[in-house]
Amino acid sequence: MASRFTLLFLYSILIATSFRCSIADADVTESAAESGDLLIRQVVDHGGEEVVDGNTLLNADHHFAIFKRRFGKSYATQEEHDHRFAVFKANLRRAWRHQKLDPSAVHGVTQFSDLTPREFRRQFFGLNRRLRLPSDAHKAPILPTNDLPTDFDWRDHGAVTPVKNQGSCGSCWSFSTTGALEGANFLATGNLVSLSEQQLVDCDHECDPEEKDSCDSGCNGGLMNSAFEYTLKAGGLMREEDYPYTGTDRGACKFEKTKIAAKVSNFSVVSLDEDQIAANLVKNGPLAVAINAVFMQTYMKGVSCPYICSKRLDHGVLLVGYGESGYAPIRLKEKPYWIIKNSWGENWGENGYYKICRGRNLCGVDSMVSTVAAVTTSN
Repeated sequence: MASRFTLLFLYSILIATSFRCSIADADVTESAAESGDLLIRQVVDHGGEEVVDGNTLLNADHHFAIFKRRFGKSYATQEEHDHRFAVFKANLRRAWRHQKLDPSAVHGVTQFSDLTPREFRRQFFGLNRRLRLPSDAHKAPILPTNDLPTDFDWRDHGAVTPVKNQGSCGSCWSFSTTGALEGANFLATGNLVSLSEQQLVDCDHECDPEEKDSCDSGCNGGLMNSAFEYTLKAGGLMREEDYPYTGTDRGACKFEKTKIAAKVSNFSVVSLDEDQIAANLVKNGPLAVAINAVFMQTYMKGVSCPYICSKRLDHGVLLVGYGESGYAPIRLKEKPYWIIKNSWGENWGENGYYKICRGRNLCGVDSMVSTVAAVTTSN
């Protein structure tokens, strides 16, 4: 009887939260800001981090002051300050809901807590879902999976560059692309070279062959497979130091073919099968993947394993490894997870990384996975 009551209680939480999420995904209104105070839950200090706790009411002004000081936030006018405060309070409620839906991770205050979900998507995502797979993209061959290691991380093998920061530019797709090619180039040459996202932002306008208006377009979004197609046609990518990132797409293309540092040999789409994804990761290097990032705005650490998550892909990231960790509340088992390199700087998540459960295509993480091979260059 007690177990039936527990399941019924959890189900009621999920239903209530799923309906309220439709409200949380809209921009904050005055009525939401006015009624929000009674719904806000406490944010407590947790090792220097502000973590959402559902037990007591919050002094929102105090925690907004901590947020501004910690992340160096300032606002030009009192009106803007008041608006951001309302957004901050709404995001505290949202983080609390995320914590209920995703108890194996830690959700709370992040550097994005003064952005509405709409602003956050526009500024920090950038996956163009309208684009189809380019003609040169093939299906990856099926690989043996019998002897896969239990844990694997390309960071331990020198194939991953430090975490980068895309800034307020929807260029995540370019960072996913360079990350995969950096790893492939390392496997081909033995050298880890940081490659230029800005070259892709400025120069890559590869279009869908059937929809000419659907093109890679800088801070307005793109697709990793289209970026691989561009790189194949252009001859390669330059080094980051030769073509540094600016976070804008208003500059002219400055690509110099004589300074190519890595070339694409071929690229493939990996089967929607987690063992095949793991096998391709181990054999071919870090993989370009797409994900639904709805839980990432409030994510701080831990293995994200939400009960409910859309599979609508909106963010490009890099899959660098996998493993297992700890005890999963309620599910009573280990939590196998993917290790994701993000492009929001080292101050986000686990030093710039995100862990998400593997095994059930959570948040669509297995739905768009690509592997790329590089060729040796003389530079």
